[in-house]
Amino acid sequence: MELDHYGMSRARGFLSHYEIDEISLPSDFGEVTEVSGKLSGLLTTGRIRYWLVQLADPGLEDWAKEAPEEQVRTAMVHYSFLVQAYVWGEPEPPASLPANLSRPIVAIADRLGQAPLLPYSAYVLDNWSRFDKSGPVNLENIYMVQNFAGGYDENWFVLIHVAIEAEAGVLLDNATKLVTVAKQGEAVEAERLLVEMDAAWERIYGHFARMTARCDPYVYFHRVRPYIHGWANNPALAEGGLIYEGIERFDGKPQALRGQTGSQSSIVPAMDALFQIGHGDDPLKSFLDELHHYRPVAHRRFIEDLAERSTLREFVGASGAQSLKDAFNACLNQSARFRTRHLEYAASYINKQAGSIPGNDPDVGTGGTPFMKYLKKHRDENANQLVE
Repeated sequence: MELDHYGMSRARGFLSHYEIDEISLPSDFGEVTEVSGKLSGLLTTGRIRYWLVQLADPGLEDWAKEAPEEQVRTAMVHYSFLVQAYVWGEPEPPASLPANLSRPIVAIADRLGQAPLLPYSAYVLDNWSRFDKSGPVNLENIYMVQNFAGGYDENWFVLIHVAIEAEAGVLLDNATKLVTVAKQGEAVEAERLLVEMDAAWERIYGHFARMTARCDPYVYFHRVRPYIHGWANNPALAEGGLIYEGIERFDGKPQALRGQTGSQSSIVPAMDALFQIGHGDDPLKSFLDELHHYRPVAHRRFIEDLAERSTLREFVGASGAQSLKDAFNACLNQSARFRTRHLEYAASYINKQAGSIPGNDPDVGTGGTPFMKYLKKHRDENANQLVE
């Protein structure tokens, strides 16, 4: 396995191999990019739908099939933000998405093999750039390109995720190497790679710990989170989903699609695949299995290939080397710790908040599932699968 076969790298992990500010879209996107750049101001008017319904449908069906992937992913960023703003940018959500938005987003999503609403990939993985192009991908040198309301808290929330994803490149690159060294029986090299991964996890926690510095829980819940919900299991949408006007194959039926969530990040699923971690059946497992199909196709393939090819657990268990087992278990505990930190932030940023924003339930994740109970269960399952 090689990361570049999946469009990934050690330096950037699952982040885009390009930077969105360097991607030029065809002239047909002029109006869309202009409105996207003014989205914060348009949301402030309180009548975002009035402005968005005036956008022309550029007829992207043929373009989306043939255009360079970088352009299509950039278009996905802009259009998915417009779609979310249309649905959640006024006090009461609509029953349907107008054809001038539904047709372009469906055409783009079809090309990418993703759902036609905001995914984690468009919110985080493809939605960043560096100020200094010769500098590193870190919090002192990156910015969020496409915003909703904008401001410190929204930017910081996304950029913390970008920094974590960049740091995780070491985990992913070492994972591919561990598949090989486990098959070759190279215990010393396997231990070295695992120790290096443990150190990378510590750097990830360093980024994670900075979340509260510039993203306030109250502001997140009331000014950031409302825009990133999906349509599934959302009581604010009376029909149980959103109608996409002008899409014949949907036959006028509401589409119950999952919202953007950090659970669409592929880091932890990749580690579960490498370490061969299993989870018992529960609503969160079903939810996470469903979310797998919301990830970029290449990232899905990476996780699936890791799961199919990894023999690391058996190799470590049979090695008889205590130091190798310790290194393996340290990384396994890091995954459990990551889930614990996620749980802590979910509690303070979501569960402890209260509000009357339609669709913004503090007991339900943006993906549409009651998360607190099952996050705890999955964390405990992770920690209970150490190698003895």
